[in-house]
Amino acid sequence: MTNQQSHINRRQLLRSGLVLGAASVTAPGVFADLLATATQTEGPFYPNKLPLDTDNDLLVINDAITPAVGEITHLTGRVLDIKGQPLRNAFVEIWQVDNNAVYLHTGDKTNRANQDTNFQGYGRFLTDSKGNYYFRTIKPVAYPGRTPHIHIAISKSGKRILTTQLYIKGHPGNAQDGPLRPLSAEAKKTVMGEFRPMPDSKIGELAVNFDIVVGMTAAEADDGTMKGVGKPQWGRRG
Repeated sequence: MTNQQSHINRRQLLRSGLVLGAASVTAPGVFADLLATATQTEGPFYPNKLPLDTDNDLLVINDAITPAVGEITHLTGRVLDIKGQPLRNAFVEIWQVDNNAVYLHTGDKTNRANQDTNFQGYGRFLTDSKGNYYFRTIKPVAYPGRTPHIHIAISKSGKRILTTQLYIKGHPGNAQDGPLRPLSAEAKKTVMGEFRPMPDSKIGELAVNFDIVVGMTAAEADDGTMKGVGKPQWGRRG
């Protein structure tokens, strides 16, 4: 795949992803504040070395011909503040294990020999004026001690304002998951996504819309820090 072809294909994916995200959001902040997306542990395996490619398509690294293995998933959504207003130029990062349950982080020694080197493992995206974001990745898989999940971090003006995880709604492993289990029933709803088959896909692609609500107005203080932001939480294998 040439650079030009790659750019065109990813632009088309982005366009379709933004349509999915925008169609699922109702009018913001009409009656009450939105329910903030629950914070979750960052875990120890945020990449210690970024991949050669850090765009929003985790299935293809640069101009590689061989794509990553896994159920292709189009992840879309909006980043909003508590009033339902979109956060423009919010820096969205995601990272997750590959289809063989291996993180990109070199410290993850579990099943390292079977790492899918075609999977980017990490991606990032800057939201548009409507708060939209889009990623093409794989459906997350479980590994010992954790239910399937995708790590997500939101930053604004260089400051982390939210760390959370996206889970598969209805997955049987959710009930016993360490980071997820302590959340209240209402909080759990804010980190669940429905991974649905795309009706027009001939290769079994999935789509999940996950709107992220930052539990504060993302305003920058005079000293350059974000108001009301706590330190990232750390956990076990993530």
